[in-house]
Amino acid sequence: MSSVKITFPDGSVSEYKAGITPMEIAENISKGLAKKVLAARVNGSIINLNDPIKEDTELKLLTFEDREGREVFWHSSSHIMAQAVTDLFPNAKLAIGPPIDEGWYYDFDVEKPFSDQDIEKIEQRMAEIIKEDHPFKRVELPLEEARKYYEERDAIYKEEILDEIEDDTVTLYQQDSFTDLCRGPHLPSTGKVKAFKLLSSSGAYWRGDERNKMLQRIYGVSYPSKKQLDEYLNMLEEAKKRDHRKLGRELDLFSINENIGSGLVLWHPKGAVIRNIIEEHWKKEHIDNGFQLVFTPHIARLKLWEISGHTGFYAENMFQPNEVEGDLYQIKPMNCPFHIEIYRSAIRSYRDLPIKYAELGTDYRYERSGVLHGLMRVRGFTMDDAHIFCTPEQLHQQILEVCQMSLRFLKMFGFEDYKIYLSTRPEKYVGEAERWETAQDSLAKALDELGLEYDMDEGGGAFYGPKIDIKIKDTIGRLWQCSTIQFDFNLPDRFGIYYIDRDNTQKRPYMVHRAILGSLERFFGVLIENYGGAFPLWLAPVQVKIMTITDNQNDYAKKIAEELKKHDIRCELDLRSEKIGFKVREAETSKTPYMFVIGQKEVDDNKVSVRHYGQVDLGSMNLEEIISRIKEEIENKYPRMKSGG
Repeated sequence: MSSVKITFPDGSVSEYKAGITPMEIAENISKGLAKKVLAARVNGSIINLNDPIKEDTELKLLTFEDREGREVFWHSSSHIMAQAVTDLFPNAKLAIGPPIDEGWYYDFDVEKPFSDQDIEKIEQRMAEIIKEDHPFKRVELPLEEARKYYEERDAIYKEEILDEIEDDTVTLYQQDSFTDLCRGPHLPSTGKVKAFKLLSSSGAYWRGDERNKMLQRIYGVSYPSKKQLDEYLNMLEEAKKRDHRKLGRELDLFSINENIGSGLVLWHPKGAVIRNIIEEHWKKEHIDNGFQLVFTPHIARLKLWEISGHTGFYAENMFQPNEVEGDLYQIKPMNCPFHIEIYRSAIRSYRDLPIKYAELGTDYRYERSGVLHGLMRVRGFTMDDAHIFCTPEQLHQQILEVCQMSLRFLKMFGFEDYKIYLSTRPEKYVGEAERWETAQDSLAKALDELGLEYDMDEGGGAFYGPKIDIKIKDTIGRLWQCSTIQFDFNLPDRFGIYYIDRDNTQKRPYMVHRAILGSLERFFGVLIENYGGAFPLWLAPVQVKIMTITDNQNDYAKKIAEELKKHDIRCELDLRSEKIGFKVREAETSKTPYMFVIGQKEVDDNKVSVRHYGQVDLGSMNLEEIISRIKEEIENKYPRMKSGG
């Protein structure tokens, strides 16, 4: 019998009989691994554990610790839920049920919204399906046969999906009596899901388009153990307390007003203070690292977006163009074409490179109303955007520097724990394969040289270039997509940019998109939730609240405020004729880092009574002493004291 060579992630190679399955390989390695393994990545593609391997292969056995493993786990869980729903509600029509960042959802067309009692029944039926431990079976059908199968069942949403498939065959997955159109892969059986919880249900338009029918969406999450599920549910409770939308209102940081429009953010004075601090540090960091700041318009002729290709592949995310003096103008969804036009405004030599442009550019994208979410998903936002144009010889150093810069900047805001992903060339791509390989190697070498751990996302790059994604972990363990370092082989070709090389010939520069924070709106939302609104002193919009016990101390309090302002310490006076306990509670609620309480004793002693957020009483202090302490804390960007919550 012929054999196959299996290359594992550590570089080791083993020989097995042809046709061996990933599960058999896992069992051969250890019983413990066989219990944990969920799926496998074979030469960049994710497959089922019982799929045979018939040729020499690079193999990674995937567990719940791997992103792809979690996606398989959650996708299979969505099928279990869909079976439970159709068992209980036979008239329900299935739409889609993908894995998401944490868990999954499935959309159903049902006569009425699911009630709390319905959700409980669905959970009970899911538990039964899991206990019955049905195997997931892959079924391959000719496209026309699959279409007939779903037409007979009046499965209109599956029919619509089939209409968009160009392959001659499609795959379905079956467990017990339930069958669903699906590419897979899936878990070996339903019994692999050990703990789950249905989290919520809500309305959702089919394909996120409000012109389509409103469906009912159920969100759920599942884990290989009850302990992991309990930890996640506890995190969700903590996340509710930190919801940036709730804290944004309570702390008077921002608002979204329906008179202005959904997804358009109003930055209130206190939120604007924090934004200005972020922007000033952003500008300094970029100038110090050789970037040139640029500014570009909010609109451009539609022709620009036709050249860039956005009117073709990105039109559904763009607002409608407007006619101005017989010409069509488009409000911009991104800044890249503008930066390219600045590059194209002069002939560039290899001596001029690298050229690095950076901009806090305000963009507008048409996001469906169903996906808008506070600051995290908006229609108008300011993008931390930069583009690097360089030669092949400069590539490694530029990637190295931008990786270091990204991590250094994130650390400044308190983020030192993160997950890094390197996404490589997909099946469909633009540009020469050789340039892709050079770009991918430069990304990997930079990460290796910096000693950074990262996961490979084989085939996960955009069609126009490979990328590094940095997801930051907040204080309660959630991951947020933040920094991106992305090559682009599409726009340089479309705009025909070049530089004159040493041999006097025209060469195409490498172009790298780079964002550290993403959008300022989303990053601000992440900051609010990370700190629970209790910002570190250097970021806090009000650093000191000065409160008097009686009106007799008002003049002294005003003098203290003037002294703090001389030292650039942001402060507010509370001279209201209210009880001091009430004032202190209000200051605590507003999460002000320092509170100065002034009574007659403080006036007589020329001191202030100092409290720190979190009910920490620091006692009576000289003004010079506390100013020195505050300035040192601001300078060193100390994190908020743990007692601050």
